[in-house]
Amino acid sequence: MKRLNLLCCCVASLLLLGTAEEAEDASKLTKRDRSHLESTLKLNEDKPADDFSGVLQRLRKIYHSSIKPLEQSYRYNELRQHEITAYPGRTLGSSATDGEITSKPMVLFLGPWSVGKSSMINYLLGLDNTPYQLYTGAEPTTSEFTVIMHGPKLKTIEGIVMAADSARSFSPLEKFGQNFLEKLIGIEVPHKLLERVTFVDTPGIIENRKQQERGYPFNDVCQWFIDRADLIFIVFDPTKLDVGLELEMLFRQLKGRESQIRIILNKADSLATQELMRVYGALFWSLAPLINVTEPPRVYVSSFWPQDYHPDTHRDLFLKEEISLLEDLNQVIENRMENKIAFIRQHAIRVRIHALLVDRYLQTYKDKMTFFSDGELVFRDIVEDPDKFFIFKSILAKTNVSKFDLPNREAYKDFFGINPITSFKLLSQQCSYMGGCFLEKIEKAITRELPDLLGSIGLGKKPNVLSCDITGCGETPKNRYRKP
Repeated sequence: MKRLNLLCCCVASLLLLGTAEEAEDASKLTKRDRSHLESTLKLNEDKPADDFSGVLQRLRKIYHSSIKPLEQSYRYNELRQHEITAYPGRTLGSSATDGEITSKPMVLFLGPWSVGKSSMINYLLGLDNTPYQLYTGAEPTTSEFTVIMHGPKLKTIEGIVMAADSARSFSPLEKFGQNFLEKLIGIEVPHKLLERVTFVDTPGIIENRKQQERGYPFNDVCQWFIDRADLIFIVFDPTKLDVGLELEMLFRQLKGRESQIRIILNKADSLATQELMRVYGALFWSLAPLINVTEPPRVYVSSFWPQDYHPDTHRDLFLKEEISLLEDLNQVIENRMENKIAFIRQHAIRVRIHALLVDRYLQTYKDKMTFFSDGELVFRDIVEDPDKFFIFKSILAKTNVSKFDLPNREAYKDFFGINPITSFKLLSQQCSYMGGCFLEKIEKAITRELPDLLGSIGLGKKPNVLSCDITGCGETPKNRYRKP
């Protein structure tokens, strides 16, 4: 018995000694120099951030006065329920709030589990060895959607609080249910980079588990964040290059967003040169069927974590790749106001096209209806074969709409399935004596107000003292029906 106790004590001593040696080795790991990160992202500059409060105020006014009335009248956002078939790409929420319009650029991290997404955010923000560093490990660690944003002090915010705060841009997430809100968490960090951008870390994709087991619509939540992201980092590592059904579905959701996607091959310093070349080729081979673009996507090869690169690896190459990715991130931050105005204008164009199409469907329905006609049968015939009645061709012929901007015809079958055609008014009837016509106001916003607002930023004018001659601020809408 004494021998057994002595053996156990020896084993315990060896384990403690090994643990102490591992901790000592970990403390000896050299940290990577962060000077290139601070200079590329301009974190060491003392100059104040640009004040775009005047531009944002004017942008909100244009949206609420010129775009939203037509959007609500023709229920555009119900068409967005079929967004993959109707309009792939970025969009405003079902009820765009001021929080969405004024929100900072969003950077979304996607990819398989344990490829280094959370470690990359820790590295960019310098959160390692702090109480608020994102948990990392070799096993699947991130089970929540984590929003890292700026705040006066380190603070954790529950998902139900984020959704209840109308001043934030996350209130529409309530539609995904309470189970999801329990898996949503916000972290406020007083970091200079977060004054200009927001990071979103997502749960890793696990191919051998059904996403339905998460308890909330994972793919729908991902689509919500994809639609609002300004930059999307899809992270892989050398051990997780295979593409399964869940990752294939993710790339299908990214259709139309190829210009915002950046593919990252992380942990590249763990491979020798020959192995790295093989892994790089295997990654391209796996992704080729999923990305339907004429040019191959840009793949950044490096190791994004605070520890120094492994010895005998391509340090200079990895450093240049990292700087290139940081420059992409900084470019999105620098162009945030231009991108937001261009996005609102693109949204207005889509709303206008939708209103013109609904108006054309309604006009055709009224033309075909007689005293003895069955309204349901008449409209069903129109919806089933709109080309027979030249619905889309008439829009192209009579308006300055590009054929490449027209939504999918199939989306309108579902749209009119829940929105009876008789519940809409013709565009010619959407005018008032004091407010003018909805169509004229949105066309003015598309052709004059938003381009002028964008041009005022490019000319370097102070956005908080914009001239009313340029933006039309305070101008009352003109009404062609008003008597002189």
